[in-house]
Amino acid sequence: MKCLSMMAAVAVMTVLLIPASNAAVVPPGVKLANVQELVRDNGVEPASLDPHKVEGTPGGHITRDLFEGLVNQDADGNIVPGQAESWLVSDDNKVFTFKIRDSARWSDGSPVTAHDFVYGFQRAVDPSTGSRYSWYIEKTTVINASAIIRGEKPASALGVKALDNRTFQITLEQPVPYFIKMLAQHTTFPTHRATIEKYGDEWTRPGKMVSNGAYRLDEWVVNGKIVLKRNRQYWNDKETIINQVTFLPVASDSAKLHRYKTGELDMTDTVPLEHYKNLMKTIPEQVKTSPELGTYYYSFNTTRPPLNDVRVRKALSYAINRSAITDYILGQGQKPAYAFTPESINGFTPPETSFSKLTQQERNQKAAQLIREAGYGPDKPLEVTIIYNTSEAHKKLAIAIAQMWKPLGVTVKLENKEWKTFLDMKRNNRFEIARGGWMGDYNEASTMLDLHTTGHGQNDARFSNEQYDELMKKSRRAETEKERNALYSRAEQILAEEMPVAPIYQYVNSRLVKPYVGGYPINNVEGTIYTKDLYIKEH
Repeated sequence: MKCLSMMAAVAVMTVLLIPASNAAVVPPGVKLANVQELVRDNGVEPASLDPHKVEGTPGGHITRDLFEGLVNQDADGNIVPGQAESWLVSDDNKVFTFKIRDSARWSDGSPVTAHDFVYGFQRAVDPSTGSRYSWYIEKTTVINASAIIRGEKPASALGVKALDNRTFQITLEQPVPYFIKMLAQHTTFPTHRATIEKYGDEWTRPGKMVSNGAYRLDEWVVNGKIVLKRNRQYWNDKETIINQVTFLPVASDSAKLHRYKTGELDMTDTVPLEHYKNLMKTIPEQVKTSPELGTYYYSFNTTRPPLNDVRVRKALSYAINRSAITDYILGQGQKPAYAFTPESINGFTPPETSFSKLTQQERNQKAAQLIREAGYGPDKPLEVTIIYNTSEAHKKLAIAIAQMWKPLGVTVKLENKEWKTFLDMKRNNRFEIARGGWMGDYNEASTMLDLHTTGHGQNDARFSNEQYDELMKKSRRAETEKERNALYSRAEQILAEEMPVAPIYQYVNSRLVKPYVGGYPINNVEGTIYTKDLYIKEH
């Protein structure tokens, strides 16, 4: 009967072949340690653990362990079932119907239902939630998401519904070929309605939070540590091995190296730049480096002088010697970035841009010409301020870039900010130039290029270009990958001409990982790590 009901709701359905679920896979012969506890460096303190309010990777690392959406990623970044055991897609690729696992449970033992997903999706777009990631649901084109975010319709009008307790359905306004890939991101995770309504903003505190992932929140010492313990109610708890994971906010590169060497950390979030070459000589098996789906960049505030002048933005961008940065300052395999989309993205090759074809000497000459045309020079020096969040690496780069801008007569003031303050300044448009790093939410070029559309929640530069917006809209209606990639290439050319951001380098993912940590997903270019997929070997 359930099948008949679904067939009535959607004209023609196609059953997808679903791969096996992912979990910790221990090779034959490997002996596990008696104590299964992991300590991870998280870089900084997360601003929130609410999956609908998380910004940046610090919160993403932890919410991925606490909560689970309809799908997950495996060690290679492929989509595998999560809370949904299977799904159906209509022939027009607009209606997606998910079957929630009968064994899916919240950490308090209550069942995870389709109604929980309806609540989660509606909460993510409801303006009263204040999510900085509500745009993410809008980009999926779920029916009425845009109107709800603008406050023109109630959250209940969103194109999601529970056909019964275990059947959740999403309807899109237009087909999005990579829609399933987008569902492994935290904004699409369910949240526990009764807990949120009972505790309000306090619901993410220990003793109050109810989650549905492989772990539950046990302890949160602000700026000290966040401890998660195994959620025995998790549907795949029988294949989870690590019992406890602790996240430490270690911002200092020298401190994280020291704590790793003394055994306080089992895994770092980055590798200190100045120690990388030596570590590669002394403990190469513990240095894990792989391409990452992300770009490091500087945002220019296009709404405030002097950065509202495209000549100034282009001059500053041209004068950044990207090869010097990747070769002599970073030296971990990063590549210079002259487009915003990294080369590691699946299915799209970033185009050559007008300034990527020039030599650095030619770029410097163009930069000097542009800065003069903008009216700056010895009698009127350009003064700008760069803000960055606490990190020795960010500071080192900012100092180098300030030196590269000196020949243009540019005076740079550097301001270091704590993570929450840094986010707040960007959110409230209180900066001139801000360092940025964007990691793709899914492996498709739109995850990078959508960032610069008008009104996007993470468009820190406040860039607005009608032609660019239209290209990105058209890309969702493109019927072939070739047509879609041509639109992406044109979008990249607009970014190169308008320069709202200066792409600087393409990320690599570098971490120190103890030899006794098993299951590390080195081939996942999104840098996605689920603690449930790791294990500790006897050592």
